[in-house]
Amino acid sequence: MSFQLVMAQLGSTDDKQVNLNKAEQALSEAVGVHHADIVVFPEVFMSYFAVGTPREVKLQDAEKLDGLFVTGMRELSRKYGVWTIFGMREPSEDPQDDRVYNSVVIVDAAGEIVSTYRKTHLYDAFGAKESVSIKPGDSLFHPVKTPFGTIGLLVCYELRFPEISRYQAVHGADVIIVPSGWVRGPLKEKHWLHLVTTRALENTAFVVACNQVNDFYIGQSLIVDPMGVAVAQGDETESLIPYRIDLDRVQEVRTKLPSHVHLRPELYHAKVGSETHV
Repeated sequence: MSFQLVMAQLGSTDDKQVNLNKAEQALSEAVGVHHADIVVFPEVFMSYFAVGTPREVKLQDAEKLDGLFVTGMRELSRKYGVWTIFGMREPSEDPQDDRVYNSVVIVDAAGEIVSTYRKTHLYDAFGAKESVSIKPGDSLFHPVKTPFGTIGLLVCYELRFPEISRYQAVHGADVIIVPSGWVRGPLKEKHWLHLVTTRALENTAFVVACNQVNDFYIGQSLIVDPMGVAVAQGDETESLIPYRIDLDRVQEVRTKLPSHVHLRPELYHAKVGSETHV
C-alpha cells in the first residue's frame, strides 16, 4: 500500500491568521498538484516569535484545541479532504503553572481530531531553555492506526532520544512523523541529518521530519526510508516536498534486516539511584 505525503516546509509568523492563510495555500497546492493524502507542517506552526519576544506574549498566544487556529486547520482539512499534522501552543490546565504545552495535532480528512501529543523532552540545550515557557507532557505519543498505516510521532529535539522513536516502533509505527523547528548552529545541520537517518534505520521505519524555515531555523526537511536512505529533502527555502510512501518497503527492509525481532529488552534496564529505567 502506498500514499502521498507532502511536507509543508514553511516559516510561520506571529499572526495566526497569516499562518492559516499560508496553510490554505499549501494545502491547495499539495492536494491540487501533488494529490496529497497527508500534509505535515512544522513544530509550533501556529505562531513563531523571534528571540527576545517577551515571555508573556508567547504564553498569551496559546489557545485550546477549540480555539481559532486548530478550528481553522480542521476546516481546511475538511475543505481539501486531506489529513493534516501541525504544531501549536496549548495552555496548561494547572493554575499554579503558567507555562504552555508544545503540542501537535493530527486531523483527518473529515476535519476531526484523531490524536494530540504534548512534547515531553524539552530543548534546554545549546544555550536555549525551552522549559522556561513550555511545560512538558507526561506521556509519549502512542501510535495511531490510519488508512495509511500506523503513524508514530515525536517532536524536534526528541530525535536525540532513541528511546522515544523505539517506543513508536515497538508499538507498531510504520511511519514516524517529526514536526520540527531545528535551530541553526555549529554542526546542527550535521546532527539533523544523522539523527533523522539513524532513527529510521535503527527502527526500520520511515521517518518524516518537517522543519520550520527562516533565519533562525535550518529548513532541510527530510524523509528517510527504513534502510536509512534519504528519499526526499528540502533546501533552505519555503517549499512543498512531496513523496509517495510505499509501506511495502517497511516489510521488505524488515525481512532483510530483522533487527526488530532481535531486541532483548530484559537486558536494557539500568538502575539510576533507587529507580529502574529502560
